[in-house]
Amino acid sequence: MQGDGPLASLPLWGIFIATLLLVLFSVEGGYRWARYKQNRSEQEKEAPVGAMVGATLGLLAFLLAFTFGMAADAFHARKHALVEEANAIGTTYLRAGLIPEPHRTETRQVLRDYVKERLQYAGVEKVQGVRSSKELHNQLWTQAAAAGEKNPGSEVVALFIESVNKVIDLHAERVMVRERSRIPGTYWIVLYVVSIFALAAMGYHGGVAGTARSPVMLAVAIAFSAVILLIADIDRPGEGGITVNQGAMIDLRDSMAEPKP
Repeated sequence: MQGDGPLASLPLWGIFIATLLLVLFSVEGGYRWARYKQNRSEQEKEAPVGAMVGATLGLLAFLLAFTFGMAADAFHARKHALVEEANAIGTTYLRAGLIPEPHRTETRQVLRDYVKERLQYAGVEKVQGVRSSKELHNQLWTQAAAAGEKNPGSEVVALFIESVNKVIDLHAERVMVRERSRIPGTYWIVLYVVSIFALAAMGYHGGVAGTARSPVMLAVAIAFSAVILLIADIDRPGEGGITVNQGAMIDLRDSMAEPKP
């Protein structure tokens, strides 16, 4: 995972384990603190504590929903960027058929290599010897510039150059939504701090009420950790089980496999 924050260096399974332990320790710490106070001072009333715990848990639920919304919006943005980029590459490939040789053949070969690079970038396949996107962009623009110099004023070539420019622009957009649109590290810190206080308060309420430790707390810890794992998985493209379907780019690669006349 690229980025900063307390979770940046942890794998997804590590996030689940760390969150689970943090939840259990928070609840147990709150429970023991309440029992300690109850044994050494005046009995605290349960009703006011319950109201405050409910407000704290409500705030935590709001933060979780907002965090999931941030991750989901970024996920949908990655899906949209993929489709837009595949469409732009396909359009450029077709319009390359309207420019003269040798630029037509060379441009289409660069685009085939570019689609392979995009799939490798997404982790779909590994291809040896694939050039970088920057190098392929330079070669693509070189072909477009050469075609423009040989055919000044041609509307067809102008459309082709416009398509090439869009491919390059959408590459920058896709990198942005994939690598630089993560949940900020500071936000993760605040979420975990609020979680610690809210869950400790829940344990404290159980201690004030005088109830025994309930196995339901383990279910709460697992459920909360699973939600955090889900959010982190969505926020980390290419790492976990929730990934953007690359079907549009794969279909494009297959359609470009045979050179078009």
